[in-house]
Amino acid sequence: MKFKALYAAPLALSLLLAGCVLEEDSSNTKVVKTENKSAAKKTESNKDQYYFKDGIVKIHDLQIEITKEKVIKAGEKGNEYGEKPVLAIWYKTTNLTDKEIDPTTAWIAVFKAIQDNNKNSVNELEVGGLPDERFLDSQTENIKKNGTVENAISYELDDLKTPVKLIATQGIDGKKLGEQIYKIK
Repeated sequence: MKFKALYAAPLALSLLLAGCVLEEDSSNTKVVKTENKSAAKKTESNKDQYYFKDGIVKIHDLQIEITKEKVIKAGEKGNEYGEKPVLAIWYKTTNLTDKEIDPTTAWIAVFKAIQDNNKNSVNELEVGGLPDERFLDSQTENIKKNGTVENAISYELDDLKTPVKLIATQGIDGKKLGEQIYKIK
């Protein structure tokens, strides 16, 4: 029996811890990719290059390519059950190894989103509901070696003014590979 839920991403994060583009929605809220800082790392063999640049992150095990971003207000399609607007991100994950990798866990292991609107603490955004029902079945399925699977994720926004910084690392608590700033308009 397959587990189907709109909130599989938070579950995947729990399991993991245990074991660019301009897009406009119907309300004219925009996401604008404005800045890309990459800390590319070249190894001695030059075949292993870890980076986050131009919407693509590559580490030893996988590659993730961001294909689309969109702000979805609460109650709108893709955020029907949310109480806050979300930054929805569509992406493709490629498994470069024989390891068991699924698109949701891969994303959560590599990325975190920060909306710096608190003068006293880092405001890491919470993962929201799945913004695209096409991925209900595939979001947690293992990707074959050299296979690529599409998916989407969302982050609950605290406001519609403060930019979101998407930070890529070399796995959970790994070395920072780069960041991308998304202005919310």
